[in-house]
Amino acid sequence: MAYKKKILLQLDSDPVASSFDAIVAVDSGIDQLLPYGGVTPENIQGLVHGAMFTRGGNDLASTAIFLGGSNVAKVQANLFAVTSTFFGPVRVSVMIDPNGCNTTAVAAFLSAKKHSQLQGNRVIVLGGTGPVGSRIATLAASAGNEVTIVSRSESRASQTASDIAMYIADSKVVGIGSDSGESTLELVQRHDVVFTAGAAGVQFLPDGWLDNPGEVVVAIDCNAVPPEGLGGVSAMDKAKQVGFTTVYGAVGIGGLKMKIHKRCIAKLFEKNDLILDLNEIFHVAATIE
Repeated sequence: MAYKKKILLQLDSDPVASSFDAIVAVDSGIDQLLPYGGVTPENIQGLVHGAMFTRGGNDLASTAIFLGGSNVAKVQANLFAVTSTFFGPVRVSVMIDPNGCNTTAVAAFLSAKKHSQLQGNRVIVLGGTGPVGSRIATLAASAGNEVTIVSRSESRASQTASDIAMYIADSKVVGIGSDSGESTLELVQRHDVVFTAGAAGVQFLPDGWLDNPGEVVVAIDCNAVPPEGLGGVSAMDKAKQVGFTTVYGAVGIGGLKMKIHKRCIAKLFEKNDLILDLNEIFHVAATIE
């Protein structure tokens, strides 16, 4: 019989483990949270061994690991170190969500999907080279959409597009710089769905752009910090209709993000061999009504 207590190790690459991730974990129904900050590939093995060797057989499913932190590359390195420590059936389930980028991207994509087929559409991601933007672009490309990634750096946009193209066969994704000669509004107007995922304080389109949105039927701004990334789209907006365009702000997709995060934490304790990264989190989220 499996242990009744569900124990989650929160391994954070930042010096102090995220209080946000800790509270969501507790609200997800676990029994015991063990948070650790300053976790690196060099010191993670002992923590993973503690999760692997204290319980055995089916009881391993009662222990799981959550990998977080603000630096995506560092968290990805921790994931590689964790999975390299496992052997045979001696392993525990793992969820990775650096700075909330996976759950936020999935929530944004599924919110847009409620109002657009999001298959064979033209999708533009402003600020598309960052953690959230690149994952939204990946999901959109995976679903068969034509994806345009926009960044202040053309080289970064092109590199992100190339990375996605290598990952997804026959994908249609391009990267361009915001100084390409065409205005951001003109670019956006040629697309069906627009996402913004830029840094706090960056506004991509000014107030009034929704008066002439071109072909845009769904607009989602993932920035929760003023000013808004899309002028005229409030953080609180949720499926708000502006003309024929449906808009969401960061808080508007936040409820779904929280449901996805909690559902994934609960999912970790169903088996001892799950790795919940972007695609797996998307498939779990698809079961939420």
